[in-house]
Amino acid sequence: MGKRGSRVIRAKAVSAKEVDSGNDIYGNPIKRIQYEIKQIKMFKGPDQDIEFIYTAPSTAVCGRLLDTGGKKEYLIAGKSEGNGKMHITLCDLVSTWDSLSPTQKKSLNQRYQMGCECKISRCLSIPCFVSSSDECLWTDWAMEKNNVDGRQAKHYACIKRSDGSCAWYRGMAPPKQEFLDIEDP
Repeated sequence: MGKRGSRVIRAKAVSAKEVDSGNDIYGNPIKRIQYEIKQIKMFKGPDQDIEFIYTAPSTAVCGRLLDTGGKKEYLIAGKSEGNGKMHITLCDLVSTWDSLSPTQKKSLNQRYQMGCECKISRCLSIPCFVSSSDECLWTDWAMEKNNVDGRQAKHYACIKRSDGSCAWYRGMAPPKQEFLDIEDP
């Protein structure tokens, strides 16, 4: 059995079928959708390709629907079930790759590991404060009327600086050494 935990991948769904996944407490079969996928890139997780993604059979029970034409690419965050399998729900991040901003794509492809030791904290209402230097405050929700896909999410990356603190970095160009060495962004 592979290690369980969070996974973030870029993938295409190539087929889907309903499968039995055991029984509930009353003995009734539990159905899930099994998507066969073609993984393009693993952003977070071990060096093992994900072959199947499982989800509940409808959005009414927190399932996610993916287009299985094999043309649409997705950014998918979910939980590993081990052995090349992963599980997603309505609460997990699933976005079409084309809907991501250029900054989001570049940050995933080139800067993702730079933020692994940083913590992003949601600010639900103003004022809010960071509790440690390894924290970036995400304010889209409070500043843009409950928007989870706002300016900060689309155009910034939380990156660890050379002094160990974390700060938001904006833009497509790679972070400059001066930025990584300054105390305040």
